[in-house]
Amino acid sequence: MSNTPLKHLAIIMDGNGRWAKERGFKRTKGHEVGAETIRTITTYCAQCSEIETATFYAFSTENWKRPKLEVEFLMKLLDKYLQKELSTYQENGIRFQAIGDIGAFSRPLQARIRNTEELTYANRNLTQVLALNYGSRSEIVSSVNTLIASGKTSISEEDISSALQTPYSDIDLLIRTSGEERISNFLLWQLSYAELYFSPTLWPDFTAKELEDIITNYKTRTRRFGGVK
Repeated sequence: MSNTPLKHLAIIMDGNGRWAKERGFKRTKGHEVGAETIRTITTYCAQCSEIETATFYAFSTENWKRPKLEVEFLMKLLDKYLQKELSTYQENGIRFQAIGDIGAFSRPLQARIRNTEELTYANRNLTQVLALNYGSRSEIVSSVNTLIASGKTSISEEDISSALQTPYSDIDLLIRTSGEERISNFLLWQLSYAELYFSPTLWPDFTAKELEDIITNYKTRTRRFGGVK
């Protein structure tokens, strides 16, 4: 059995575009269905007593390279998602938090993000983190610069951890869907000793049952953290 509980789950949600293409839809349809999957998986995590935080890679700093119309659709979808999911957050005791540079988003979208954070702040069953305009290298560089600006002349691992945008526990389990097997600049510092699981399932088809099966697999692993067990 796993020698530590699954407190922090991270997911790279991959495969929306391919899911849509396989069905003859526009890529935007894949993103719409993928947003529904986020709700399903987040609700499952909120009902799983040991999971404290679920972090989803929603929009990377590299995603701005996508076609303009697709990016504009994703911004509108995010706004719609947060508006619609507020009741889900409140009913399931889910706290919402964003990480990343949201200053690049429109003012109304920034306001929606901050307002949702404030309205769900007291919820305690689960913290759902959406990584928005997020890149891990940028996060690490920013944290180091913050520490230097504060007067630090010698910086420890603990200092960097405390200055990151994600001051939660390190990642216990990372899942990436769609069969791709790479980390893509996501939570590099926090993933140092995470268990990794790569699912062939495209994100819109990912289910709570598959997540449950992956968690069962995770619990059969022995985490050594560099030592010998």
